[in-house]
Amino acid sequence: MYEVIGETAAQVVLAAEDGDSIRRVAQRIQRPYETVRQAVNRLEDAGFLGYDDGLTLPDHHVREAARDLLASSARVSPPSIEEAYVLPQFGDWPFAFTRIDAVYVWTHGGYQVAREPDDYPLFVAVRERDIDNWETFFDSFGLPTALERQPSEAVQGPLQVVLEPRPSLDSEYVEGYPVIPRAETVTYMREHSAQFQSALAMLDRLYEDLDLGVAYREGERAQP
Repeated sequence: MYEVIGETAAQVVLAAEDGDSIRRVAQRIQRPYETVRQAVNRLEDAGFLGYDDGLTLPDHHVREAARDLLASSARVSPPSIEEAYVLPQFGDWPFAFTRIDAVYVWTHGGYQVAREPDDYPLFVAVRERDIDNWETFFDSFGLPTALERQPSEAVQGPLQVVLEPRPSLDSEYVEGYPVIPRAETVTYMREHSAQFQSALAMLDRLYEDLDLGVAYREGERAQP
């Protein structure tokens, strides 16, 4: 089985939802379409999933094996920042990027603030009832979690996950990433306008249906 379930195939098994297209899964795990298509073909030939106008998911034993494989790999080679953004897709509970990461996602990666490669928190909104599950999940991949951003010296490694528990969760998808709604993101940005003024201007340019009335000088434009 492990000859079939390599890293990409394991990600497909964990990230796919019933009825997904190959393109949707490729976008979700940020992999080239052809790479994912080949992985799906191998999985289908081995009987681990079906594909007929959409994916049919494997049983939970295959998913558990795939998750164990990726978690073991992460213990040897910790996730990169790029991989950490994909990682929550492999959990069994809903989530949405929030706060700084909501700005990052809605600007298509064009606006980054208050983070460095050696001190990089990810901000993830989850349901209150799932908080223990998410803590266990991220711990299995060697990523520390907290409800507030921790000082870099208190965290082993550059990555940490800041969980934001909510009674319920509303999200939208942007380029495969679940993220809090754009209107909520804009409200957050306005509440921290000194930090996100140029990001608001960027959103104003990116989305024609927005009319934020943001004033900025030519030299302050951040390029998407």
